[in-house]
Amino acid sequence: MAQLWGGRFTKETDKMVYAFNASIRFDQRLLEQDIRGSKAHATMLAKCGLLTEEEKEQILTGLEGILSDVQAGSLEITDAYEDVHSFVEAVLTERIGEAGKRLHTGRSRNDQVALDMKLYTRDRIDETDELLKELLEVLLRLMKENLTTYMPGFTHLQKAQPLTLAHHLGAYFEMFMRDRSRMQDIRKRMNLCPLGSGALAGTTYPLDRELTASLLEFDGPTGNSMDSVSDRDYLIEFVFDLSLIMMHLSRWCEELILWNSNEYRYIEIDDSYSTGSSIMPQKKNPDVAELIRGKTGRVYGALQSLLVMMKGIPLAYNKDLQEDKEVSFDAVDTAMTALRLFNGMLPGIAFDKERMRESAALGFTNATDAADYLVRKGMPFRDAHSVIGKMVLYCIEKDCALGDLTLGELKGFADTMGEDFYDAVSLETCISRRLTKGAPGPLAINGEIREAKEFLSSVCNPGRN
Repeated sequence: MAQLWGGRFTKETDKMVYAFNASIRFDQRLLEQDIRGSKAHATMLAKCGLLTEEEKEQILTGLEGILSDVQAGSLEITDAYEDVHSFVEAVLTERIGEAGKRLHTGRSRNDQVALDMKLYTRDRIDETDELLKELLEVLLRLMKENLTTYMPGFTHLQKAQPLTLAHHLGAYFEMFMRDRSRMQDIRKRMNLCPLGSGALAGTTYPLDRELTASLLEFDGPTGNSMDSVSDRDYLIEFVFDLSLIMMHLSRWCEELILWNSNEYRYIEIDDSYSTGSSIMPQKKNPDVAELIRGKTGRVYGALQSLLVMMKGIPLAYNKDLQEDKEVSFDAVDTAMTALRLFNGMLPGIAFDKERMRESAALGFTNATDAADYLVRKGMPFRDAHSVIGKMVLYCIEKDCALGDLTLGELKGFADTMGEDFYDAVSLETCISRRLTKGAPGPLAINGEIREAKEFLSSVCNPGRN
């Protein structure tokens, strides 16, 4: 068992305790971040005169060799080591000797792991941001292509008013636009370097924390050293943001599942993102969409685990904080896989535009516009609402649409009805008259598309300026 401590102890750690305490099984994925942080730390130590230039070069070369060998498969990370930090230090010392023992000068595993988790989280934020950008670009293209693809809008899963597919997709653009803004926000707030905080009270060595932060592309060092080693707010924020992304994906997947059903028949999902049945030859199941919907709860669970873990931890570092990793890694893997799959599935979805238009024409989605027509003729809205309600009931009994009634039938409900009623309740008119900002009318939706373009061109990742 390779451990970084032991001088104080007279007995070996119980094997079950060692296994319970060890984190190497899951924190080995922090190897790249651990080596990146160690290289910056060694560079800073040399600048401060705490390492010679020769020792620094030995350490940097040794660290690069460890990373290269692990990535090539010629060096294995095993459970002989307590954690990834002890693995790196032990192997480094084996390879370069005495200089390897000097790397940990002015550093604790507490600020080391805090750094590793921040670097890992920042890396994953950047990847998530790119996936969201990709999704938004596909959404924007689909919006442009479907400005006149008419469909019903729903409330309570009942047909409500007509709109366009571009407008419907625009609602999801808003959701994922907010998600991407949150990625930028959390990245900016978390971008302070904890290395140099020590175990909890800093160090007596003359470290240059500003240099370390600069080498690792942070905006500066963190403040209070106790908070620096025990802070996981940024991780909770990130997993919360991932939970929101999954919620938005899940809502959309629920709609796609409905739209893909025989009852709706609005879309067909590409074969490569569908599966069949072992017994029913006709089946084509939207399994990807269903699994994204199902895995959303898994990410929610990770957020709950982090919040519960943190709620009773006194300052400063406690071993409980080790429990931040497995659930966070799983949440990140789940959310990023879901985004990648959705980004792959969305461009291949075929929209049945005629079926969607036919669906919008039925179900009295133009009833509100019919009432507005009577209002423009001078009738109070509440009276108009009642008149059109009676017309709808009449049409249901006749199994026809409002626009199918004869002029004589229309005048039986209100003598102000005229030939212009038919144009007033057409899908084109119902939508084109909706011009307020955020509405589905042509002027409004084109403005929305312009704003979407501006968002995509102006928002950039702070780490990639």
